[in-house]
Amino acid sequence: MIVGIDPPDDAAVWKIDDSRSIVVTTDFFTPVVDEPYDYGAIAAANSLSDIYAMGANPFLALNIAAFPPQLPAEFLGEIIRGAAEKAKEAGVVVAGGHTIQDKEPKFGLVVIGMIDTKNLLTKAAVRPEDLLILTKPLGIGVTTTANKAEKAKIEDIQEAKLWMQTLNKLPSQIAVQLGLKAATDITGFSLLGHAYEMASTSNVEIVFTSKNIPFLSGARQYGEKWYFAGGAADNQLFYKKYVDFSREIDEVMEMLLFDPQTSGGLLIACPPLKIQEFETTANRLRMPYWIIGQAFNGQGLKII
Repeated sequence: MIVGIDPPDDAAVWKIDDSRSIVVTTDFFTPVVDEPYDYGAIAAANSLSDIYAMGANPFLALNIAAFPPQLPAEFLGEIIRGAAEKAKEAGVVVAGGHTIQDKEPKFGLVVIGMIDTKNLLTKAAVRPEDLLILTKPLGIGVTTTANKAEKAKIEDIQEAKLWMQTLNKLPSQIAVQLGLKAATDITGFSLLGHAYEMASTSNVEIVFTSKNIPFLSGARQYGEKWYFAGGAADNQLFYKKYVDFSREIDEVMEMLLFDPQTSGGLLIACPPLKIQEFETTANRLRMPYWIIGQAFNGQGLKII
């Protein structure tokens, strides 16, 4: 076992020979959107993300599903179809799975990937002076919570669904191509929760510049109306003691940084000497990215 539960990382890694390792993960959750097909596609992209966060190539998956018995069969079919087509986009074979009955729908995947062990990305490999790159905007949690309250604009929900269904395959490939060593994906523990895991396991301080952090179009608006999921308060309660906020950071911005994400982007650490190559490659491939912070000697997180 190369990577397990101590220190925490995005997936388990098992070395199978001198050069290769197997990467294994699983994830599933209740619906974040109304459309069954989109829910399945988002759940698949989210499950695949942990494999990409480790720098691996996914190749095999199993469905994990819990469905109410009264849910129409066509709904179940659309969820599974959405996941299957997203897996196909990733080059992954879905070889069955397991379903049980439950009061509320739950769906996700077990995913297996392969990696050349020397290319492994982990949370614990951030070094002082590394720049921190984010590949998707934040605000998914507050936007989908506003949608559940029927207060979100259609165009804002469409924007959120587009990002949630976007695979993290390309930024992972670029990181591996450039020989980078540290990454994680931003999901339920929020940007600050996952960044703290990187900072603590790497023994560095990470400083984020708030004006450089991207958000979905309606995120600030929904935040001001306090459409935050319960997970945002949980993240704030657990991680705030590790974060030094500048006085200029207001309460809404603070909560947006604790906002739990579904199928969020990768947070990638890149040495300054490689940042130009990263930008050139990303721009050539039309991959969105934002340089939002930097690592320094020290501990914890700082928001300026």
